[in-house]
Amino acid sequence: MATSRPAGTSPCPSCRQPRAAGKYLCGDCWSALPGPARTALNRRGNRATALHRLQELHRQLAAGVPLTRIEISP
Repeated sequence: MATSRPAGTSPCPSCRQPRAAGKYLCGDCWSALPGPARTALNRRGNRATALHRLQELHRQLAAGVPLTRIEISP
């Protein structure tokens, strides 16, 4: 079955538009996140903490929290 997404992409969990592999969101949705949320998601650290922050993002997206109001623990 053919796909309409470019190779190496998967849908953005927020808007369902293509996002690059290895990225949490597409560029437009990433830009809409508050600065502190982007900083927290970019933070390097242990894998368990990074996974927790990603789960926070996905829970808030699933709950319908607007991108501009997403909060991620540091």
